Amino acid sequence: MPLRLLEPVPELACGKGDSGNLIVQGDNLHALKALLPRYAGQVKCIYIDPPYNTGNEGWVYNDNVNSAEIRKWLGEVVGKEGETLDRHDRWLCMMYPRLVLLRQFLREDGAIFVSIDDNEVAALRLLMDEIFGARNFVATVLWQKVYSPKNSARHLSEDHDYIVIYAAKADAWKPNLLPRTEEQNAAYKNPDNDPRGVWKTSDLSARNYYSEGIYSVTSPTGRVIEAPPKGRYWTVSKEKFEELDRDNRIWWGKDGNAIPQIKRFLHEVKEGRVPQTMWFYQEVGHTQEAKKELLELVDFQTSDDVFITPKPTRLIQRILQIATDKDSLVLDTFAGSGTTAHAVLKQNAEDGGNRRFILVEMDENIARSVTAERVRRVVEGYSSAKGQAATGLGGGFQFCRLSAEPLFDADGQIRHDVTFAQLAEFVWFAETGTGYSGQADSPLLGEYEGRAIYLLYNGILKDKSVGGGNVLTSAVYEALPAFAGPKVIYAAACRLGSARLAREGITFKQTPYALEV
Repeated sequence: MPLRLLEPVPELACGKGDSGNLIVQGDNLHALKALLPRYAGQVKCIYIDPPYNTGNEGWVYNDNVNSAEIRKWLGEVVGKEGETLDRHDRWLCMMYPRLVLLRQFLREDGAIFVSIDDNEVAALRLLMDEIFGARNFVATVLWQKVYSPKNSARHLSEDHDYIVIYAAKADAWKPNLLPRTEEQNAAYKNPDNDPRGVWKTSDLSARNYYSEGIYSVTSPTGRVIEAPPKGRYWTVSKEKFEELDRDNRIWWGKDGNAIPQIKRFLHEVKEGRVPQTMWFYQEVGHTQEAKKELLELVDFQTSDDVFITPKPTRLIQRILQIATDKDSLVLDTFAGSGTTAHAVLKQNAEDGGNRRFILVEMDENIARSVTAERVRRVVEGYSSAKGQAATGLGGGFQFCRLSAEPLFDADGQIRHDVTFAQLAEFVWFAETGTGYSGQADSPLLGEYEGRAIYLLYNGILKDKSVGGGNVLTSAVYEALPAFAGPKVIYAAACRLGSARLAREGITFKQTPYALEV
């Protein structure tokens, strides 16, 4: 597949140019290849909402892998074999290469969240097991997407979608705790005016066998409780129990005569709550809420243009709360209505974060009129359908499209208009497999794992030598920034002999051939 470049579209950009946020219009397979040289290994959280493959072709964001766009892609990439594939095969062909590329964007402490329904959840799990490794499966979340049953359901009313979660390294990935709810905190009281604050009780007995967990206790009223409840054991030894009782950490009930329980003080519990796999609409929103949000932000000409299954901002915020820190990079390559960008900006506003987003949307009209327009209004502020003013959340984004022409021309040479900085990203990625974050203002791009990486291209040496400095000669080598260790030098040609290369510790790689991946 030819490598393509990202071309800025300044008139569609918004707000701060240095925000680090990016919206890309183009086929997400090509876009991922173009983004990898800059962002490989740098993304903390990926969220995608791919086509569910329900066969629905009657709405603007096509959900059917028999659509013209997917058939065109199958013809170009899969070939004639794609003509005989059924709907599920086509969906797998569409998803597989995209997931393989997405895997390369994740940081070692990153995770990917994929929305899906019953049509392809089983196939998706197998696909993710193969690409990310079954050992890196984290959980499948059930999101309650509707708040009332559908009376028109053929069998059972489908109330939920899935969100399948895999980590780059599940044994090391740690989800953040969620904020405690008011309902949870309300369970803590202080009926005995304990100076340590509010508390609630928890059981002092359990079914698990404990060798020191059988003994009698005496309540403050003198009642002797010969043993824990039948079939259970006290969870602490008698000595520990007496210590807790002296410290007023045992609750015997209001009359001092009940089965003892231990007092758990609010200030001693975790600051948050462990995320669960059931996400109810009361906490994270439902589809109708998502539609209402979208209609307030984007002017659609007809009802047929409205997305039928957008995701609520609160749902994506829940993912961000679990899987990002305040400076994380978030990637969504099936951007659709731009909910992910909205959620990133909203979460930043709520917790003072500086998260950044990268969105990719294939459809040109949607990318301009829906994705970018929604995010623009969120950034700058807008008036709702009822005329109520909503304050902008600030920030901004760059808007780019994929170049019509690939990185290499028809003769296999690097296009004449490719800049040094653009080629530097591809060179760095080809050599290291990581995204390039350097300045690209010197032939020495940087050091990686003990070796220096150089690029001679496009007059970076100010035309002081042969071929504008693109050919590795003795004079050009002497002009390069020095590095004592091994060196990899990308250039159009090399005039140094093999003995000199070995003596200087140089590995020469010829452009463009070393980059044609």
